[in-house]
Amino acid sequence: MAVTIRLARGGSKKRPFYRIVAADSRMARDGRYIEKLGTYNPLLAKDNEERVKMDAERVAYWLGTGAKPTDRVSRFLEAAGVIAKKERANLKKGEPGKKAQDRAEEKAAKVAAAEEAAAAAAAAPAEEPAAEE
Repeated sequence: MAVTIRLARGGSKKRPFYRIVAADSRMARDGRYIEKLGTYNPLLAKDNEERVKMDAERVAYWLGTGAKPTDRVSRFLEAAGVIAKKERANLKKGEPGKKAQDRAEEKAAKVAAAEEAAAAAAAAPAEEPAAEE
């Protein structure tokens, strides 16, 4: 049986509330689970202690038995210090679009040209003003 540590959604429409659960990966998202490990309330402020609560001891037990956390749950576990932080690849949808990339290239070219002009002006010898008698 493949066990995952994941979120099971509760709450009403547009008022989400999640339970952090250990569940068989074949069960439905909100269906039967083996054990409730904690809660996550995304409506609370990010610095609120009640936003993510979990039993770290039981989570460590399930990780020791081979349970795989989902990406979101693994982020919670990293923040709590239960597991080591891992490197994540930036997904393609995190990259700017074609037009934004073109604008960035044009801006970089303008900045480079302005820096070249400033360097050339600084390197040119300054003319001494004629001394008046």
